[in-house]
Amino acid sequence: MSKVRVRYAPSPTGNLHIGNARTALFNYLYAKHHDGDFILRIEDTDIARNVEHGEQNQIEGLEWMGIYADESPLKPNEKYAPYRQMERLDMYRGIAEYLVDQGFAYKCFCTPEELEEDYQKQKDAGHASTRYNLKCYNLDPHEVKEREEQKLPYTIRLHVPEGRVYEFEDMIRGHVSFESKDMGDWVIVKQNGIPTYNFAVVVDDHSMEITHVLRGEEHLSNTPKQLMIYDMMGWESPQYGHMTLIVNENHKKLSKRDESIMQFIEQYKDAGYLPDAMFNFLSLLGWSPEGEEEIFSHQELVKIFDEKRLSKSPSMFDKDKLTWINKEYMKTLSDEEIITLVKPYLKDINKPSEWLDTFILLYRDQIGYASDIVNYVDMFLEDVEITPEANEVLEWETTPVIAKVLLDNLPTEWTVENLKEAFNVVKKESGVKGKPLFMGLRVVTSHQNHGPDLMNTMYLLGRDTLKQRLESYVSKH
Repeated sequence: MSKVRVRYAPSPTGNLHIGNARTALFNYLYAKHHDGDFILRIEDTDIARNVEHGEQNQIEGLEWMGIYADESPLKPNEKYAPYRQMERLDMYRGIAEYLVDQGFAYKCFCTPEELEEDYQKQKDAGHASTRYNLKCYNLDPHEVKEREEQKLPYTIRLHVPEGRVYEFEDMIRGHVSFESKDMGDWVIVKQNGIPTYNFAVVVDDHSMEITHVLRGEEHLSNTPKQLMIYDMMGWESPQYGHMTLIVNENHKKLSKRDESIMQFIEQYKDAGYLPDAMFNFLSLLGWSPEGEEEIFSHQELVKIFDEKRLSKSPSMFDKDKLTWINKEYMKTLSDEEIITLVKPYLKDINKPSEWLDTFILLYRDQIGYASDIVNYVDMFLEDVEITPEANEVLEWETTPVIAKVLLDNLPTEWTVENLKEAFNVVKKESGVKGKPLFMGLRVVTSHQNHGPDLMNTMYLLGRDTLKQRLESYVSKH
């Protein structure tokens, strides 16, 4: 087999989307597993939708996840360059002219208004789908020349052969076939001279020697059109694999309008997810390893990736699973690494650095991602409402006893160690043990009936807050 060469070819129309990131990842894993090359190509022919920094956002999103291209606009191989479609227009133009000269394609002078009128007639007549009426295909050479001399604008259409079946073995779906009678003649070059997707992608894949194309199932219906070009040019087509959809928790196709899920890789980066965790999670969206293990390093995934285990069923984007995987990766970080990762999300909290460090480490096992830390800080900044369950604890007969002893023994020098000594005094003098002791102290100091380590919680609440809460409670009991 020739060297594996795969490509990820986004349009620079925005940030890196979850679905596109998975496509890039599976292509990358396939290439690296087979000691091949992963190529980044930019399909920038939809000029109206291109955005500034769109290409940069794609590259940065991939590289944040650890996906680096072997070839790209920033890392070209002269044999295959350029890597942006708008820089390849001469190549498309030459091949389009060849197809016209060979009778495979023709110039179409129909205006958009004429086409729309004809398509509407087909709809009114009850046709399930509309197709081009071959008006310009039937023009004789003199009529074509006359229209060219009038400088009438034209597209170039490919003439779909009659009675053909286009079939291939999909790497995921198995045997797939399409009949040419279900397709109408289609445009390969628009009036502005820019190629359409189905034409340009074939020219690019062939000239860049792409061997395998892994892409989303929405491209499945494009494949017969692309195979036509390969056939007419006498080129060998790559092997195709069409991955299933990613769906949300309601089993609906992911939509950029779906606000229940963050849609772009940049959002996960900004929220403080770890790139290795994102790499791991996306690898399990439509692919499954052997066995029950789900946590794999970058290198392990490259080693075990097997395209035969790509799913034929839609993949659910499970936010809870992503958070679980991210927590597993966060467990491997040192305290210093956790503090470095999380502390920027507390920049607006007016507390000493030591306080912030203690707070972060107190909640390191609870948070699912770095910015999740802000969901735990309110308890230390403002008085929280006491729940009915917590209020029950305040009514226990032992709670006023331990509250009074703690109030009398609050340390002046505010350290966790001194709080532990005070706790031991409370335990000894009150004679209260077990749940009544621990739960009573927790509720009376934090107003919560559950939480992390009690001594660190009291330390972070601060002496003034604890003294005020204890005095208020004791005075009423």
